[in-house]
Amino acid sequence: MSVKDKVIEIIAEQAVLEPSDVAMESTLEDLGIDSLGLVESIFAIEEAFDISVPFNANEPEQSDFDISSVSTIVAGIEKLVAEQTA
Repeated sequence: MSVKDKVIEIIAEQAVLEPSDVAMESTLEDLGIDSLGLVESIFAIEEAFDISVPFNANEPEQSDFDISSVSTIVAGIEKLVAEQTA
C-alpha cells in the first residue's frame, strides 16, 4: 500500500467515509473532521508509518506541517517517510 493510500484510508476512517469518497483536494473541514479528529488522524498516521509529525494541535498555525488539504497532508507524510528511510 502506498503512503497516499494509507493516509487516505486513515483520513476516511476519521471522517466515517469510504476512501473513494476522499478527494485529494478535499480539506479536512470538507470531510467533517474537527480538531480532535485531526489529532487522532495525526496519531494514527504516526503509528502507521513510525514517524513523528511536526504538528502542534495547540498552535496549528505554528506547525511546519501543512494540513490545508488531503494532498498537502499526503505530500508532507511522503516527505517525512522519505527522510526517515534516507
